[in-house]
Amino acid sequence: MVRSPLFYVGDKYKIINEIKYYFPKNIDRFIEPFVGGGSVYLNVNAKEYLLNDIDNYVIGLHNFLSSYIGKENDFFKLIFSIIRKYKLSLSYEKDTIPSELKQKYKKTYFAHFNKESFGNLKNHYNNSTKRNFAELYVLLIYSFNRMLRFNSKGDYNVPVGNVDFNGNVYDALINYFRVNETKKTVKLNKDFEIFFNELDYSKNDFIYLDPPYLITFSEYNKLWNEQTEKKLLQKLDSLNSKNVKFAISNVIDYKGKKNLIFSKWSKKYNTYNIKSNYISFRDNSIKKFTEILVTNYEKS
Repeated sequence: MVRSPLFYVGDKYKIINEIKYYFPKNIDRFIEPFVGGGSVYLNVNAKEYLLNDIDNYVIGLHNFLSSYIGKENDFFKLIFSIIRKYKLSLSYEKDTIPSELKQKYKKTYFAHFNKESFGNLKNHYNNSTKRNFAELYVLLIYSFNRMLRFNSKGDYNVPVGNVDFNGNVYDALINYFRVNETKKTVKLNKDFEIFFNELDYSKNDFIYLDPPYLITFSEYNKLWNEQTEKKLLQKLDSLNSKNVKFAISNVIDYKGKKNLIFSKWSKKYNTYNIKSNYISFRDNSIKKFTEILVTNYEKS
């Protein structure tokens, strides 16, 4: 399995095989209106891929990474130069954390070591054009829960995390470059309604949707409400009437809250329980909830 180097909180990396089990066997064009970090498309075989996300920073990071396919050495030279410039830890190459810091902060020494350096990089990024995706990617890797979050001024405002550029990050990047070498992808940055309205469908298209969840807490889900939920479900009904195959993930029960809109709608189609790994952006604890996958076709 290939994990996205964007390390999206709550992405489908750990459960991708379970989800893929219900996907069609032969897909000409794989379509993701809410691509996020991309852990799903990275692990699906298709002739071509149409990827979209309303978050321009997410698509910007994908485009930035993709621009270095075949030029991986240049990519790592650039990223490591930023890490060294700001004196962040780089455990992929060498453990530079002082032993006394490890003893004092046994579980959080990366965060304490990198806090000032991370703050300096964040200030530089926020005081520049805010379109330096190399700096943004480094910020992402060293941030709390590896999140993308911005305030109303467009400033990146995630605190430092207890993480750094380690072997897992390097491997995820190498795999991302390797897999995308052979994938024919088109990436768009549009609202899902506009995306669907402009889409022409072919016989063997398959759409997978992992939209913001109405009843869970995350930065991404702040863009979502009952109105957008209903609009999306109406669009899926329309696609079903055109015989376009789709599968959609959603959470219908979370900490006592229930998504009755989605639950009622899903009864029209095929529903499968999924063992998920959702983690709240507010903390790292795994929550009790029910995630399902809904398809408008029978598993072949």
